[in-house]
Amino acid sequence: MYRNDRQAKILEIISRMEIETQEELCTELNKQNFNVTQATISRDIKDLKLYKVAGTVKKYKYASLAADKESFSPRMLNIFRECVKSIDYANNLIIVKTMSGNGPTAGMFIDSLQSKNILGCVAGDDTVLVIVDGNENTPAVAGMLKGYIS
Repeated sequence: MYRNDRQAKILEIISRMEIETQEELCTELNKQNFNVTQATISRDIKDLKLYKVAGTVKKYKYASLAADKESFSPRMLNIFRECVKSIDYANNLIIVKTMSGNGPTAGMFIDSLQSKNILGCVAGDDTVLVIVDGNENTPAVAGMLKGYIS
């Protein structure tokens, strides 16, 4: 039960504070009587599928994707909608342009869609390359992605 309590506390902390590093998260948890190490936090971040987004006060902060893959939190949809500048495609490749620093966040959102037509994606600082399983499916996948930003 300790692990579940700790992970619930992590989600609570990142929902109310901008936490930029694993060390900051360790400090906050230790303040609340959770004796943790950076290695434990690293595993929890992976288990919880946390990712970093641009912060308001700090450069980046941890955020959480909704656990249910079928329904995205309004916050995650807003983040994707607000960070994407354009979506274009050629052949079986889709290029998603984002604001600087938001490529990984957009890539995580696209990965979480678990579309059978998306073979994978590669995210850079402000660009995501989405690889589709065939030229004939690319317009539909691009249309689906555009639907999330309109």
